[in-house]
Amino acid sequence: MTSLTQRSSGLVQRRTEASRSAAAAAADKERGSGDEDLETRRGEEQDEDDKGDSKETRLTLMEEVLLLGLKDREGYTSFWNDCISSGLRGCMLIELALRGRLQLEACGMRRKSLLARKVICKSDAPTGDVLLDEALKHIKETQPPETVQSWIELLSGETWNPLKLHYQLRNVRERLAKNLVEKGVLTTEKQNFLLFDMTTHPLTNNNIKQRLIKKVQEAVLEKWVNDPHRMDKRLLALIFLAHSSDVLENAFAPLLDDQYDLAMKRVRQLLDLDPEVESMKTNTNEVLWAVVAAFTK
Repeated sequence: MTSLTQRSSGLVQRRTEASRSAAAAAADKERGSGDEDLETRRGEEQDEDDKGDSKETRLTLMEEVLLLGLKDREGYTSFWNDCISSGLRGCMLIELALRGRLQLEACGMRRKSLLARKVICKSDAPTGDVLLDEALKHIKETQPPETVQSWIELLSGETWNPLKLHYQLRNVRERLAKNLVEKGVLTTEKQNFLLFDMTTHPLTNNNIKQRLIKKVQEAVLEKWVNDPHRMDKRLLALIFLAHSSDVLENAFAPLLDDQYDLAMKRVRQLLDLDPEVESMKTNTNEVLWAVVAAFTK
């Protein structure tokens, strides 16, 4: 009887110790999971911080084209460049289309050409960019709708109709330069040109411009894919619009002669494409090809 009692007490003691061990293990596991959750949250917060940093230096198509055209030290574009104004308006249309705000009207049974089709507002949700939102507002409120070619001219102020002069977006280069100042890419200075003072925006963050130049160079050299539909749409648009704005040469200037010849040969291949044919292929952006058609027709 005594031995049975001892065995029973020993069994109870072992069960108690086992339950204590299980409780301790559960507590450790809970603390471990808590630590893991904390690390996960920290990682997520770090990711958000990283995303925030990248957003500060994420440039729009307009800003990239302007940055390619700006002289690093002087802080202004060439006085002889009369193409960049319309090129920047083309950038706005493509930027809005890539963000899902614009599209072309249906081509219809007769298959209208790209330049004959009207630009339609797909969404009027704000983009967070003042210039883009201003252009989007004009396009949304205009009835009847206008074509891509007409919008490039209207937004540039190149119209003979005085009733449509209010569509012109004013001081676009200056406003884009101020955006780049806020993003830490440029700075603001005053320069005296004999009879007048001019606000200039010299380059302060050379790394961002060099990354941009390298991206353009690699697109037609090391990373050339020989198919515009396998290229990133934004990068493809940048090459077309930089050429239309007469600033693509600035990106290719540092290249060796052989590299320069090859890069220009491949850019010519892109320029020789038929926008009408390319726009009918799958997964294309029709507004992009309409803008290309407007500049290469």
